[in-house]
Amino acid sequence: MTHSRHEPKGPAAMKMHQLITADGDRVADELLDGFVSDLDDQSLRNLYEDMVVIRRIDFESTALQRQGQLALWPPLVGQEASQVGSARALEKEDFIFPTYRENGVVYCRGAEMSKAVGVWRGTSNTGWDPHEYNMATPQIIIGAQTLHATGYAMGLALEGKESLAIAYLGDGATSQGDVHEAMVFAASFQAPVIFFCQNNHWAISEPVGLQSHVPLAGRAPGYGIPSLQVDGNDVLAVLAATRWAAHRARTGGGPSFIEAVTYRMGPHTTADDPTRYRGVTELEEWGAKDPLARMRTFLINAGKLDDEAEAAISAKADEQAAALRLACINLPDPEAMSLFENVYVHEHSELELQREQYRAYLASFEPATASATQGVNANAQRSVS
Repeated sequence: MTHSRHEPKGPAAMKMHQLITADGDRVADELLDGFVSDLDDQSLRNLYEDMVVIRRIDFESTALQRQGQLALWPPLVGQEASQVGSARALEKEDFIFPTYRENGVVYCRGAEMSKAVGVWRGTSNTGWDPHEYNMATPQIIIGAQTLHATGYAMGLALEGKESLAIAYLGDGATSQGDVHEAMVFAASFQAPVIFFCQNNHWAISEPVGLQSHVPLAGRAPGYGIPSLQVDGNDVLAVLAATRWAAHRARTGGGPSFIEAVTYRMGPHTTADDPTRYRGVTELEEWGAKDPLARMRTFLINAGKLDDEAEAAISAKADEQAAALRLACINLPDPEAMSLFENVYVHEHSELELQREQYRAYLASFEPATASATQGVNANAQRSVS
């Protein structure tokens, strides 16, 4: 008997928690219902609005990359519910450790997207002050942020604080050693940390079934960490599941692991071509589970969304995208020596040596550099105009 490389094939299937079906129908869930019972009509519309705005921003950013205004972009289309639901479950004091794809979380956290895209334009190392938003800078190294989150959470516990840390990771990261070390430490010291795994089914070109023969959420109990598998395209269920994990963390319950089962509709990054490794039928199958479409259907059927409200949401999304585009193409080029800023809290002699060597290197090319810079600026102006 052969198995599909795309699906986990272990003996223990897990319950998939869900509150809104792909057809937009509200269903009951004994565990999760109580965690969203406080939401009024406006709160539900806000969740939908977040997803609409985030998708519009994502499309605009992808277009900016295709037009040469960004060097790279990691699209999140399809994963809006996972990011909005989890982010909106957090308190301001909670600290977020994201990957490079959590641009929806960035938006929900209130950071300026126009500055956040500077990382992908190459004008800054980050787009926000981590201490202002309690959100670390995008982590490119796969899985490393789980260690950072666990260490931060251990510190919170030692200081007797009720806030928590949350580490976002993808299905591919669960194969990294850092993630396993983080989970061992988190369980050993009962750190108030949430491991929020967005299983989007593809670690670049490798299917999740190749990495794990059991559901990803099924791994966590092996470390002594309670886990949930939730429909990652159901924003209401994701919100409830994250609130469940947050409640555990705040009340001394220790770490939790959430597997949000979702799907990356687009490429891994704009440098990727997913048509080379996945089939059309798979994309169509997940397209029918679109997180925005199901929430819209649910709201309309429940009489909570009318044409006027929907038009206002659409207008806000367009305004956000237009502001992002304008700000992006006007981001100032960084001063060359700023490369050495914000590297260490306490600078040391080796860094100073590197700084002087780089300054001397640039000085040796000053005439050519000035000429080249003028050419680049002229090309950029022609491109924008």
